[in-house]
Amino acid sequence: MELLKRKVDIFLDKWKRNPQRKPLIIKGARQIGKTESVRAFGRRNYASVIEINFVLQKKFRAIFSNGYEVDTIIKNISLLEPSWKFIPGKTLIFFDELQRCPECATSLKSFNQDRRYDVICSGSLMGIHYEEIESNAVGNKEDYDMFSMDFEEFLWAEGYTDGQIEDLYTHMATLTPFSELEMQTMMGHFRDYMAIGGMPEVVKMFIDNGHFGGTLDLLKQLLKDYEEDITKYARETDKAKILAVYRHIPAFLAKDNKKFQISKVAKGARSREYIGAVEWLENAGVVNTCYCLGNVELPLKGNYDAGNYKLYYHDTGLLIASLDDEAQEDLRANKNFGTYKGAIYENIVGEMLRKSGYEQLYFYKKDNPPLEMDFFVRDADTLVPVEVKAKDGATASLNNLIDWPSYGDVHYGVKFGYKNIGWGGKYYTFPYFLAFLLKRFLKERRHPVPPGDIL
Repeated sequence: MELLKRKVDIFLDKWKRNPQRKPLIIKGARQIGKTESVRAFGRRNYASVIEINFVLQKKFRAIFSNGYEVDTIIKNISLLEPSWKFIPGKTLIFFDELQRCPECATSLKSFNQDRRYDVICSGSLMGIHYEEIESNAVGNKEDYDMFSMDFEEFLWAEGYTDGQIEDLYTHMATLTPFSELEMQTMMGHFRDYMAIGGMPEVVKMFIDNGHFGGTLDLLKQLLKDYEEDITKYARETDKAKILAVYRHIPAFLAKDNKKFQISKVAKGARSREYIGAVEWLENAGVVNTCYCLGNVELPLKGNYDAGNYKLYYHDTGLLIASLDDEAQEDLRANKNFGTYKGAIYENIVGEMLRKSGYEQLYFYKKDNPPLEMDFFVRDADTLVPVEVKAKDGATASLNNLIDWPSYGDVHYGVKFGYKNIGWGGKYYTFPYFLAFLLKRFLKERRHPVPPGDIL
């Protein structure tokens, strides 16, 4: 079976070339392709690959029971599997499903100091506190956050080359509008990506078959698998709360005010009682949390209300799979993504921002005077509001944020919609499918504001 090209492949090859490489932990939601990527990397680069899955091979959880020295661990592994070969300098040890054996992290210090064997750990981190692993392996590991496939990886799967994707960025960087053919073609791919999401198994089915058949059933099964994992890995006292939060995400996204309100999840529920449930889902990579800024000003970190947030699915295909059958039929038959209160477009732009390197999502909303903005990012010097429009309409909030002197950290904005590339003196307009390039664009933005323009 031909493997899908992933960005983690590039990272792993770079990691291997580093003579000072440390043990690596690849984190991310379940079933996003972590295991297959590490296996393929191992086959390409090592004479011997030792793979241990702490879920499927429970007996290996005991290999750390009498110490964390490398020789002791290798001896214990060899007792259980005497045929495995440990060749110094040519062996990769792959500990999979780390969440079922968190004490494995303690051994990473020994492996880092010993340096005879390369070590990669992988896991969804469901049900464990990553701070515990962090403290056990501080200074002796490297982390990599992995996600389901982003739009660039989806285009790779469709057969597009790096050069063709770089051409998309060239249009963006030079503010050169797309031709009608380019615009229609890329929007077609983007709608397909919205409908199925980036879960590798689903993408491969879609690419191989050339149609949506079977993808919805597979996505619905993935949703069930996630719920099963919650019941499997969450503490007994937290399961009901975590499931309640997870199941209510689509209902809140369907509202005009998409703020997640714990009081409407369960009768008498209080926000402070559910903070752990939201953190659990976030740490497991299942949701993207978007916090409301306390003030529209820099810095972003620390300037938000921890009790005022929106929850988005980490993969928009899973959001669409969670909708009722009537919405499914409308979306797939008519590609009518704008009917769901803009939630699908918000979800996917938020997802693309996270996958492109923005570690945290932020929004803003106040009632008097009314002002609302979907996302905020920043460049080197300024705060950048990002508006996501499901339909072409007024941009009063975006204009006010740029114009009003009280928002001194905002100099210009970005608007994503079904619109071609443009610059109107205040904000950039980009089609949705360029959201995965926004971080790079803001870093490399090379056209100064003409004299007299108001930014």
